[in-house]
Amino acid sequence: MSDLDFYAHVATRSDVLGAGAGTDFGPEDWEKAVGPGYLDVPGGGSLRREYGLVTVNFLPDSRGRMSCFGFGVKVHRLMHDRSPDTVPPALSRRYGTFAPRARFEELRNAVLALGHTVELEDETIDMNRYRVSDSGTRIFVITDPDPYGDGDHDLDDPDEQQVGDIWSLDISPTWWEPR
Repeated sequence: MSDLDFYAHVATRSDVLGAGAGTDFGPEDWEKAVGPGYLDVPGGGSLRREYGLVTVNFLPDSRGRMSCFGFGVKVHRLMHDRSPDTVPPALSRRYGTFAPRARFEELRNAVLALGHTVELEDETIDMNRYRVSDSGTRIFVITDPDPYGDGDHDLDDPDEQQVGDIWSLDISPTWWEPR
């Protein structure tokens, strides 16, 4: 398996190693699936759990239990933080080495091969947002790697983000309704 397999799985299945969003997934479920190597950031009654590549958000549900209301795979972090703990060990064991960049066209082809569609949902100056059918996943893709016009971005440097790179995959059940 590869990092592209991981991204395609998240995009079409809306889970990470079996942990997902909703009242059935609390912090202990995410720890069981992804592992103990995380940083919890509480605030305002919510909890953000940082696994490096993956960020998980929790709020109390109607029973008072912390439940995942969304999570994201922050691909851009791989470009900027190449330390070994950026990718949780459970993901590395299953999917191997993660490249510092991921290309949208490759992910789109993988998602299409799995029987899903990818629709452009929103365009901005620096980022496009795509929706994967039947999954609730949004894919954010860079359209301008130098959105602030600093001019210090080398468009030919493979170690810098480029147009067509994936910024993140984000899952939030509030964005979609299952069909």
